[in-house]
Amino acid sequence: MSAARTASTPPVRYERLGPVAVVTMDRPDYRNAQNSAMTYALDRAFYRAADDDEVKVVVLAGAGRHFSAGHDIGTPERDAHLPFERKAGLWWDHSDKHGAESRFARESEVYLGMCRRWRELPKPMVASVQGACVAGGLMLAWVCDLIVAAEDAFFADPVVRMGIPGVEYFAHPWVMPPRVAKEFLYTGDRMGARRAYEVGMVNRVVPTAELTERTMELATRIAEMPRMGLALAKRAVNQAEDLQGLHTGIDSVFGLHHLAHAHNAETAPDSLGGMDIRSMKAAGA
Repeated sequence: MSAARTASTPPVRYERLGPVAVVTMDRPDYRNAQNSAMTYALDRAFYRAADDDEVKVVVLAGAGRHFSAGHDIGTPERDAHLPFERKAGLWWDHSDKHGAESRFARESEVYLGMCRRWRELPKPMVASVQGACVAGGLMLAWVCDLIVAAEDAFFADPVVRMGIPGVEYFAHPWVMPPRVAKEFLYTGDRMGARRAYEVGMVNRVVPTAELTERTMELATRIAEMPRMGLALAKRAVNQAEDLQGLHTGIDSVFGLHHLAHAHNAETAPDSLGGMDIRSMKAAGA
């Protein structure tokens, strides 16, 4: 870990630049892997932006070379076993439970519940993506309304290597064509920024050195629109996606996701199929 950071350094930074709130994941030493502390810090930042009448648009970014390498499955600050004050749902505390009950309660809150909560933030959200946007990183980008990708950005959901059908917020067949989604999952291969643009998953691809500037240009342009008009337009498109099956589809796959965890817990060393950061990196994730 760099000398400038300690375990007590906040995992998320918040800054308001005129009508734009910039929310930055700040665990660059771990490629912005998402532990629970980061998840709840993101939630507080998004709520702050929603509550600020001066904010018209929210930008989500990642410090360092990568947007987010996904959920924290092995850093020194991993905190999946700890209790947190729940915000996204009514499932009970997972930390004193065991097996599938613990996993389902926690992931209903910190993964699926939080993503759904953030997707409904009634202000446009723009993801500013560089480097890795992997697994849980996809979930954060996908709940945003627009994605601006640097030329060096890449996207991947390699969790099929764990015997799991995909990440908890399973939006794959809605953010890309179904056959592309199947290849994306079956191979676990990285999808580059240009290919992501071709399949409609990202809005713009920009030079890496210009990512922040170009993202802010787009966010500032959107902020010129009336707040209520933006909120209603966002709601209209979100409702259309849900009528196309997004909400119920994610629910159905969340059950399959936890069937996979339970199967792994019975047949493999752990609920992740014995995979850890090292083995996932060795496999190219």
